[in-house]
Amino acid sequence: MSPPLLRATPPRTTAVRAIGVLEGARTRPARGAVRIAATGAGAVAARRNTAQVASFSSAASRPRGEAADIIYPSCSAVGEGHIRNSDSAGFLGPGSPSRRLPKQTVLANPFGLSWRKHLKSSLEKQNTALLSRSLSTASPKMYTTSFAFFEALWDAGVTHCFVNLGSDHPSIIEAMVKGAREKKDRFPRIITCPNEMVAMSMADGYARLTGKPQCVIVHVDVGTQGLGAAVHNSGTGRAPVLLFAGLSPFTQEGEMRGSRTEFIHWVQDVPDQKQIVAQYCRYVAELKTGHNVKQMVNRALQFAKSDPQGPVYLCGAREVMEMDIEPYEIRQDKWKPVQLGGLPSSAAEEIAEALANAKEPLVITGYAGRNHAVPPALVELANTVKGLRVLDTGGSDMCFPADHPGWIGVRYGNEDSIRNADVILVLDCDVPWIPTQCKPRQDAKVFHIDVDPLKQIMPLFYIEAESRYRADVLTSVEQLTARIKSDESLKAKLAGEESEKRWKALESSHKERLERIAAAAQPLENGEFGTGHLCAKLRELCPEDTIWAVEAVTNTGFVHDNIQAKIPGSWINCGGGGLGWSGGGALGIKLASDHEAQLKGGKGKFVVQIVGDGTYLFSVPGSVYWISKRYNIPVLTIILNNKGWNAPRKSLLLVHPDGLGSKATNEEINISFDPVPDYAGIAKAAAGGDVFAARVDKAGELEGVLKKAIEAVQGGQTAVLDCKVALGC
Repeated sequence: MSPPLLRATPPRTTAVRAIGVLEGARTRPARGAVRIAATGAGAVAARRNTAQVASFSSAASRPRGEAADIIYPSCSAVGEGHIRNSDSAGFLGPGSPSRRLPKQTVLANPFGLSWRKHLKSSLEKQNTALLSRSLSTASPKMYTTSFAFFEALWDAGVTHCFVNLGSDHPSIIEAMVKGAREKKDRFPRIITCPNEMVAMSMADGYARLTGKPQCVIVHVDVGTQGLGAAVHNSGTGRAPVLLFAGLSPFTQEGEMRGSRTEFIHWVQDVPDQKQIVAQYCRYVAELKTGHNVKQMVNRALQFAKSDPQGPVYLCGAREVMEMDIEPYEIRQDKWKPVQLGGLPSSAAEEIAEALANAKEPLVITGYAGRNHAVPPALVELANTVKGLRVLDTGGSDMCFPADHPGWIGVRYGNEDSIRNADVILVLDCDVPWIPTQCKPRQDAKVFHIDVDPLKQIMPLFYIEAESRYRADVLTSVEQLTARIKSDESLKAKLAGEESEKRWKALESSHKERLERIAAAAQPLENGEFGTGHLCAKLRELCPEDTIWAVEAVTNTGFVHDNIQAKIPGSWINCGGGGLGWSGGGALGIKLASDHEAQLKGGKGKFVVQIVGDGTYLFSVPGSVYWISKRYNIPVLTIILNNKGWNAPRKSLLLVHPDGLGSKATNEEINISFDPVPDYAGIAKAAAGGDVFAARVDKAGELEGVLKKAIEAVQGGQTAVLDCKVALGC
């Protein structure tokens, strides 16, 4: 039977408390051994290795004067003659390395005065030595949970950490410094972000361009809440991001390194911090030990990278992150994400036949272009099925090139092609149509292929479909094209005169569409200009391979029509509804473009952010442009200044077209930004004055100012243009 545990309490020193308990053993039964755990705020309690266990046989079980074996602090007994080293999170669990006990001091007459003096002196000397060793965190041999955490990130392909640090991060900061000094080229780059929304939006933008998840580190519960709309965007937009936050320490009397040291550790201690973001994340978990931190990081990243992709959240208390552990590695090739397959052969046959027989075939997509191989595959399918059109109802990615005759562009769920189609293929799309405004015809055949066809985080979603498949869209589209090309009867149907007529009609309608767009984008007679004209000029003047980070809300249709993106990955819009993404998103996209290009010896692409004025304020520009300057991430920001939020008015009119608000002014319905802020001035102030800032009101000035701004960005300086745009064009 195990001897009882006697625990001494603070504030007396460990040595004195240990002696007091030892003396108390005189009154114990003859056979009663005593184990001692000395804790508290004494000399050893102030450091990570509190004097944890002393084990001895009491004098009552031996003749007076018989030797007593003493196991000194910083050890836990695991069997006769063996100990296990103890660490900052308590005793090591099963499987931890043990070592043979050194020869212990044998003391005659253990309860005599000379013994007490000897024990006190021995303990104090050991405590002083252990304290000095354990507090010397500059030791190159120090290897903590936090350092292993960063190693796991790097080994898994995470190259950047966007951080907003706090009192829960002492070991994180130590690990950052150690990594920068010892593993310069094999450690994630740290980007300081004064705001959590911007931090996560940068990671989101980086992942959206490259498909590679990055890390965001925030401060306990308040930093987790600061992620706000950004975690919604990543969750609904399926952007893989790894989030980490500390937890308030779970000890308060110095029992472990990392124990509470500040007032704030009490008020930031909440019942379940993970639940703040759990409904948006693919996986949430708490790190409870350092011994499996690399496995936990890779498990989280498996969820983040497996379809449907999205954010994951890990958290860990200071004591856990401060743990000293033995360095170790895991086999990275054993942690690949789950991959989806294609369609069942019977499904490929059914859908291919329906497309070949259709007179008005239509593809509707929303985010299939996230995979940059999908747009070319869709082009091949459209070239095979003559007359096939492609409609984008999500606007989050470049899903189909504007120079193809089948291009319809971005329309949010309300378009004549939906009403007229007899076969509709829905590919990776959240809202193919809005039933209160537009529906397919009754006899239309609808097939749905998606990484998430049930929309598992949406309480309400359904569309009527012949069948639906959880499958990889690229594989599925390639299957359909191959099936049509290999089936002689289907090829015959698509090679006839009727098919050629449909193709010529498609080319004609596409030409007319582009002409209508160009005509609508002309400047107004009074010299003002709309979003269409502005974006047509941007397309004309910016490099052909420019990446467009767009958050234009009610102006998105005008932007998309006139930018006319053609290159996969060249158009990235916020994947969710949390406004303010594009500030950090554009920086993350530019950072990713530069980093990926440098790995190949090249140069990153030109990045343009197009953002509404209200959304610009949501983006926390004070943080965005400070980061841009600090880390030399030059982008061109175009602010669509229409003096307020116009989205709420549109929403109002859809429900109350003849209501009181329909005739009210913007001031009356509280959506006006009057007086108008100095948007470009905000950015310039945040960057310490080092921003090209300008305001444009007239079409005659636009081209000249745009050229100067583009030149500034190409020279390494961020530019912000406040463009006053007319409504409805």
